[in-house]
Amino acid sequence: MSPGLARALAFIGPSNRKVALHNLHTGEDISVTYFEDGQYVPDALDQVNQVLRDFRTGDVHQIEPGLLDLLHVMRSKMALDRPLQVISGYRSPKTNAYLASISHGVARHSLHMEGMAIDIRAPGIGLAEVHRLALSLGAGGVGYYPASDFVHVDVGPVRHWGAEDHWEDG
Repeated sequence: MSPGLARALAFIGPSNRKVALHNLHTGEDISVTYFEDGQYVPDALDQVNQVLRDFRTGDVHQIEPGLLDLLHVMRSKMALDRPLQVISGYRSPKTNAYLASISHGVARHSLHMEGMAIDIRAPGIGLAEVHRLALSLGAGGVGYYPASDFVHVDVGPVRHWGAEDHWEDG
């Protein structure tokens, strides 16, 4: 866990952790407590994995629990009472290779393929505000895509890129 994420979780306290997501491609919603009594809840993690599957292939992959922790912190700090909108969660290698072949904005070794990255929007919160919050946490990669209306967050190395860049490092 990055020091930034650890500090953010400490700010929130030792409470249970919940994630609420709406997958824009499948229409699925999930609102689940994935961390309870000091440990991750396997059944809840499995449910999240299913909702964040590669919608193009149906492939399911384990989502890194630290990514859920990051989303939990973000929702808490935004006081968001609605689910985060998911543009892209897990991507299979096949899907990622296809997307990289048609777009310069997709990394060939994307952290999406490892369940460590997600592209999101927060309904009712400006995209620039979501971007600033993600940057302030110092918890991993943050990409800003205003033309496509999403923010990329991941739990890889701390780095950032913006709309002016033509690459994605995650």
